[in-house]
Amino acid sequence: MPLERLALSRSTLDRAAARRSDPQLIETLLADPRTLVALFHEGETAVSAQPTLQLWAANSVSGLKTESPYFFLGVDGEGRGYLALSIAERPPTPEGVRWASLREMGALLDDTGAGIFTTAVALIAWHRFHTHCANCGAGTDVVQGGWVRLCPVCNREHYPRTDPAVIMTVVGADDRVLLGRQAAWPEHRYSTLAGFVEPGESLEDAVRREVAEESGVVVGAVQYRGSQPWPFPSSLMLGFRGEALSTEIRVDEVEIDDARWWSREELQADIKAGNLVLPPAVSIARRLIEDWFGGPIPDDPAGW
Repeated sequence: MPLERLALSRSTLDRAAARRSDPQLIETLLADPRTLVALFHEGETAVSAQPTLQLWAANSVSGLKTESPYFFLGVDGEGRGYLALSIAERPPTPEGVRWASLREMGALLDDTGAGIFTTAVALIAWHRFHTHCANCGAGTDVVQGGWVRLCPVCNREHYPRTDPAVIMTVVGADDRVLLGRQAAWPEHRYSTLAGFVEPGESLEDAVRREVAEESGVVVGAVQYRGSQPWPFPSSLMLGFRGEALSTEIRVDEVEIDDARWWSREELQADIKAGNLVLPPAVSIARRLIEDWFGGPIPDDPAGW
């Protein structure tokens, strides 16, 4: 069965896409005292110690200096609307509330909070870097609650970008797993291999190409395991398990500077000795490794 309960694939809000075409949507939500707003500053949002996402009533944030219009995230089971807003400065927060990143808090928040955080960060990043029309160069207008940018000159519509990326455990005939590391990472950090899907390429072929390019290992059968969004700033991480047809490693020394095979016993021993640090619980890489391992890894401090 595919992986379940991935940290960033737990959204509970109804995106209510049919409401986005209402030109008065944002004004209507701002006038509703039930509407809640998630504030974002430089990729971080406010969370309490529980941890729970800190949300503000719409009428309490009207005086803030903003960097974006309001973006519509959806509604909950009671019909309450949720908005996201990028701000220039952080407002005062209640005691016990702090600002944190998605990497830090994504796995700890409840389902609603994780979904809000993941969607909002991706939307805000897309708007920040796509302010002009790719067809004619004119500045575009934000419409449909933040889910479309419309060019007033050529009338071209632009939609949020999502970049598919494959990420995979590679398992040999002896049931060992292949992990690699980037040169920029601190010593002892290893993870699964990954890379972006190229135009005209299937997901399975992307797995085989990326593994071959980065490690020199040839992959045969490929099995889908699960997916989750990862705002990098707009990636969709598609997880796979690939069966290795070869074992010789030849790293590309560009994206990967080292790669190794581990048995379960070797993995545990290196973690315990401090010679191996795995990805954090928020990442699909961690879940893919645990999927191969057979469950949570003993003696591991939950990664980096």
